[in-house]
Parts: sequence; structure tokens; C-alpha cells
Amino acid sequence: MPKAIVVHAHGGPEVLSYEDVAAAEPGKGEVRVRNHAVGLNFIDVYFRTGLYPAPNGLPFTPGNEGAGEVVAVGAGVEDLRPGDRVAYAGTLGAYAEERLIAADRLVRTPEAISDEQAAAMMLKGMTAEYLLCRTFKVKPGDTILYHAAAGGVGLIVGQWAKHLGATVIGTASTPEKIALARAHGYDHVIDYTREDFVERVKEITGGRMCDVVYDSVGKDTFPASLDCLRPMGMFVSFGQSSGPIPPFNLAILSQKGSLFATRPTLFTYVAERANLESAAANLFSIVASGAVKIEINQRYALEDAAKAHADLEGRKTTGTSILLP
Repeated sequence: MPKAIVVHAHGGPEVLSYEDVAAAEPGKGEVRVRNHAVGLNFIDVYFRTGLYPAPNGLPFTPGNEGAGEVVAVGAGVEDLRPGDRVAYAGTLGAYAEERLIAADRLVRTPEAISDEQAAAMMLKGMTAEYLLCRTFKVKPGDTILYHAAAGGVGLIVGQWAKHLGATVIGTASTPEKIALARAHGYDHVIDYTREDFVERVKEITGGRMCDVVYDSVGKDTFPASLDCLRPMGMFVSFGQSSGPIPPFNLAILSQKGSLFATRPTLFTYVAERANLESAAANLFSIVASGAVKIEINQRYALEDAAKAHADLEGRKTTGTSILLP
């Protein structure tokens, strides 16, 4: 009987229970996938704590990205067969040895990409793709600010944005994380524990400020992130690792320079099959070219998911982490 992590009640890492689960047969349009590697992401914490409700309530299996092989297909699935290598993101239930998933949520993993790489980059990499190529289309000459530069998405964004010709500014909290960010495309990295990042951005840009700020931190960096933007710049809030941004009066955007603000999610950007295929192809291409390198800095056994969550929340991880069933 396959194993999986199951959450029966919201709470801390201790609620992640490693259990036997039934291996259901795939229904119409479904595929059963044997995961070879599973991605670890902060959104998994949001589901575990209940900040984000699981679509079907409790109990549920967390996890939003993985890679492995098809072991069975349901009726109506014609373009996948057992043995095919596949990857996915944005579909809850990845913390498992085997799982069911809708076939139209899977993409084929190219030969140039390993299962561990795919599991480590699908959610984070496609997040970087939509942030840089869709939400705000970064072009040569742009200046961007990215908070949490040494995180999983941050290390991909730094390399990709540099490849696109931007000046890339990041924030990080330790000398080790600052060095890591600098090695992954960032032109400037600000130690936000010792420096006022708004003043440093002003110095770095000669007062011009940034075209876009990408912020997954939330409460701790708002509203200061808005002060890093030039007039008509864009504030992209796509996470809240320090807590949600409190409600604010939209007039603050006009007062600070006719700013744009958006709160996107990957799930919206890849909801349509064509957009999922396009985002994945763009990601696979940039990684296969060598312009973006996916480095896995932490590996945990699936049964050690609670420790992985504790390390993630304790900011003890850098870059990308995976769970190995």
C-alpha cells in the first residue's frame, strides 16, 4: 500500500502524518502518477495551517508540485501511457508515493530535465515565468526589486531577469544568503536586517527607483515596497511569508505615484491548458539552455516532511528543497 502525508487537522508541522493510503484506480480523464520527487514550497505551509483552505476540506494530502512516471491511465486519456515521464504544479496532493491527477494538468518532462530538477522547479519556475514574462514583462534596461532573493523562486528570478537584461536588486537576511543571491544573477543584494532597503534602492538607482517590485514577504515589507517604485511602477504581491498585508486605502497608490498593484497566483495563469503548456515550455527551454540553473540545496525523505516544514518556516533553507518518496 503506498504511503502519503495526510493532514487531519490544521496546525504546526506536527500535523503532517505519514500514513498508508489506498491506491485508487484513475477515473475518466485521470492518470495515476508514481512520484519520484516532490517540491517543497511555502504555499504548502499555508494549506497546512489553514490560511489557504484545501478545496475538499479535511483530511487532505498537501504538496503542489512533483515529477515521476505514469503508472495507469483512465478512460479518455489518449496522449499519455504507462512509463511516460511527467511533471506538474498547482494540483494539491503531491506529498505521496502515488497520486491521481487530471491528465490535462500534466506536462511531459523533456530528456534534458531530471525528475528531481522538474519537481524542484515546476511551481517555482512557472511562478518566475509568469512574474517576469506575463504579470510585468521585464525587458532590457528595467530595474527590478525582489524580496527574499535567496529563496527558491528568488534564485530563479535573479538568473532569468539578468538574462532578460534587467538590473536586478534583491533583499536577503544573512551573509550566506546574500552571497547565494549574488551568485544567481543579482547585481545588488540588500541586507534588510541591517539596512533600510528603501534608502538603499534610492542609492543604487540614483533616485530613479524600480520599475517593478516582486514581494512574497507581505506584512513586513509593506508599505515600504511601494516607496521603492518609480511613478507608474508596479507592485506585485504574490505571497505572504511574514503574514498577510493588512487592508489599505487604494488612494495610497495615487499618493505614491499612480502606482499599479496586483495580487496574482500561478493557478490563474496556468488554468487553461494552452497557458500551462506555454509556461512549462518556456521554463524547460530556459533551463535547458543553461541560462537558469536549478540547484537543489536540501533533500528530505517524504516521511520527514514535518522537519522539512520546520526548516522552511525557520528560514533554515536556501533555494530549492525537495521531498523524496
